[in-house]
Amino acid sequence: MDHKYIYASLTRISDLAEKGFAVKEIPKEKWGTGDYVVCKIINAGAESLRIELPNGRMRGVIAGESILGALGERFATLEATGSWRNVAEDLKMSVLTGAGLMGKLTSKSIFVPKMMRVVYIGHVFREEGKLTMDSFVKPVPKVPFGIPVILFVGTSMSAGKTTSGRIVTNIFKQAGYRVVGAKLTGAGRFKDILAFKDAGADTVLDFVDVGLPSSICPRETYQRKLEQMLSRIAIENADVAIIEIGASPLEPYNGDSAINALRGHIKCTVLSASDPYAVYGLMKAFDIVPDIVTGIAANTLAGIRMVEKLCNVRALNLIDFTTTKKLKRILTATTELPLD
Repeated sequence: MDHKYIYASLTRISDLAEKGFAVKEIPKEKWGTGDYVVCKIINAGAESLRIELPNGRMRGVIAGESILGALGERFATLEATGSWRNVAEDLKMSVLTGAGLMGKLTSKSIFVPKMMRVVYIGHVFREEGKLTMDSFVKPVPKVPFGIPVILFVGTSMSAGKTTSGRIVTNIFKQAGYRVVGAKLTGAGRFKDILAFKDAGADTVLDFVDVGLPSSICPRETYQRKLEQMLSRIAIENADVAIIEIGASPLEPYNGDSAINALRGHIKCTVLSASDPYAVYGLMKAFDIVPDIVTGIAANTLAGIRMVEKLCNVRALNLIDFTTTKKLKRILTATTELPLD
């Protein structure tokens, strides 16, 4: 492995760490989402910041080191927004996620620490031209999707979707079922689907596997990529699919497209919510009636009662093991897959 660069986890679908390539600067009008680029760190940001490696581990950095990541966009309501499209003539950018998503920072929450700053060095090239994430994606034939889906959706990022998905994955695996875990929208990080894998999922995948650094892209592009993701899931012949919609369906990550494509296969919907009023808003906006509300809104008895009173849906704190029997009953009733 070449240690000249820090290979961020967005390179995990590539062979860049094993095979040679050149780095060439090209004019911005030839840049595009998903392009692999090398950037030099000019400010490492907060001491807590790390780069996620292709194996999911986190690595500390110092100024002067070079990162190989991908151009992309992020629009996180609670953390930061940015895009490669906003890069100015000085070619300076920020690392928008630990996975190596590169773009010009346009705003951030005051609660987010100072972000890592980098300057563009060049694009990654081989003889056939510049290399993008799509360069390493092997399309699969379209396969009809017919796997029962447990859908995990949230009112915002960091609402508890991945934690809930991990818990449910483990429940189905303990019952002996074949499980596939997937994250269909969001901004590229490996840790979320690794959480499903660590809980026992037989196979995991996300939008990075089909060449997207984040799912912010034209709707037509996303729908083509979604078809590939669903075909890859269908090939696994799993008993159940644990599927997370990253961020919120109201954010520009194409979550609404993913939900609409899955509607005929969703057996159970678990909504992770930041507060009871957000539950009500999402239900109205997307015509979703969750089978379970969990997350921050269900952390206390007061929150649970407010959700049930305001929205007339069941709320459970899934990280409280005393709710596991109730959770299993709901999952069995909705999926018709016995969990005793």
